[in-house]
Amino acid sequence: MTTTNKIELMAPAGNFESLQAAIDNNADSVYFGVEQLNMRARATVNFTMDDLPEIARRCETKKIRTYLTLNTIIYDHDLSVVKTLLNKAKEANITAVIASDQAVIAMARGIGMEVHISTQLNVTNIETIKFYSLFADTMVLSRELSLRQVKSITEQIKKEEIKGPSGKLVEIEIFGHGALCMAVSGKCYLSLHSNNSSANRGACKQNCRKKYTVIDQETGFEIELDNEYMMSPKDLCTIDFLDQVIDSGIQVLKIEGRGRAPEYVATVIKTYREAIDSYYEGTFSKEKVAVWMEALNTVYNRGFWSGYYLGQELGEWSDVSGSLATQKKVYVGKGTHYFPKAEVGQFKIEAYDIKIGDKILVTGPSTGAQEMIIEEMQVNNTAAQKATKGDDCTLKLPFRIRMSDKLYKIVEA
Repeated sequence: MTTTNKIELMAPAGNFESLQAAIDNNADSVYFGVEQLNMRARATVNFTMDDLPEIARRCETKKIRTYLTLNTIIYDHDLSVVKTLLNKAKEANITAVIASDQAVIAMARGIGMEVHISTQLNVTNIETIKFYSLFADTMVLSRELSLRQVKSITEQIKKEEIKGPSGKLVEIEIFGHGALCMAVSGKCYLSLHSNNSSANRGACKQNCRKKYTVIDQETGFEIELDNEYMMSPKDLCTIDFLDQVIDSGIQVLKIEGRGRAPEYVATVIKTYREAIDSYYEGTFSKEKVAVWMEALNTVYNRGFWSGYYLGQELGEWSDVSGSLATQKKVYVGKGTHYFPKAEVGQFKIEAYDIKIGDKILVTGPSTGAQEMIIEEMQVNNTAAQKATKGDDCTLKLPFRIRMSDKLYKIVEA
């Protein structure tokens, strides 16, 4: 739960690179999966139980809250793992668990761990809020609600003083940016039927993102579709009406993307951080929104729409199978050494050329996702304009690099 009047900006973390990117760009909280019992079990390299203390340590240093997602369908054979994981999370001082299964909720409450209700439980009304307030302090509302409906719920929580186990008013969280699923609150069975791979166990094969042809079986007539990707929604983006989102009374804004790259996390969190701060400073404007939208367009996206928040009844569907990002990264090489006194990083160029003026990205488990423009470089200990495959290149850096950090060049898509 938030400790200031500002809404909480919640970042995804699929690995240590993304976690560090979230921390560096001033997220208020992070959410992440461990092992296989989360809704992105196959979409990313998940953390292990042994990573929990390090996650907590990095975040506690910056006073960032940590949320363990444990929100898949749970079977009997999972219960011992769930119990172990919750105990390890509690021991590591992880802030809360995001849960949808009553067994997980009960186990977490049994050890005194804060619980957040996952969107998988499809919370859409005040009576459901009252019920789960017996167990949880924060609830993620269904993605299908409008802001008017969200505001009605937050107002009733205050009016009726609905409190969670902490004794504080229940806090409401909604999705603010990222991929949307055609299924109601993420519950889908397409992947299970087609590939015996359950989306509700974190193993979605993303059938909905593919191109399909619809044929009338009686006549053989092929139905023409205005959109080839009829089940693949555009990505959610709320930055252009963020003022209305905040005015709805929510306390937590969640950014989707545990399967996305660290530079995605860095760019989106940085952009929404600026927008949220701008709202509270009274400087939120259309001109700033245009700049923020340009930044968001540089990283992975399927095009943007406002979801159902503004009262729209039907979804907006993507017309591409992949990303519409205006930029992409190409691999250049890896870090080999860092000279702290000189603040210089050394890289082995293994693929793509780089030159003065290029925009580069460096990623790593401790480095996160750092971008900069090359202003000077040395190749094989001599000042140079360009570095090519096989060269040892040194760059003046405003950040520290580590061995095997990856160096990319950012180019127009």
